Amino acid sequence: MLSLDVCIASFPKNLPGDFLVEVAIEQKRHYLVPEHALIRKEKVAELMAELGIKKESLPRISRMDPAIKLLRPEKGDVVKIIRDSLTAGQAIYYRRVI
Repeated sequence: MLSLDVCIASFPKNLPGDFLVEVAIEQKRHYLVPEHALIRKEKVAELMAELGIKKESLPRISRMDPAIKLLRPEKGDVVKIIRDSLTAGQAIYYRRVI
């Protein structure tokens, strides 16, 4: 089976943009890609106080990362990542968009 990157690289360059968006959505639905969600700006300060950390100390994620690109994040946004975990059921991670 070909990887998604190989498939996209083999497409003609004149494909409509909608087609490539559909491919990106399919990649996001892949079972190995965890759920990503933007945290609303008004909730970020509350979350940081709850966690007892500063936003700048969060690990970073690029706004061009394929998993969050369709969310259209801006620099400074916080992304919540929900991963399945064998021991905890679900594990929640936070990343600061750069």
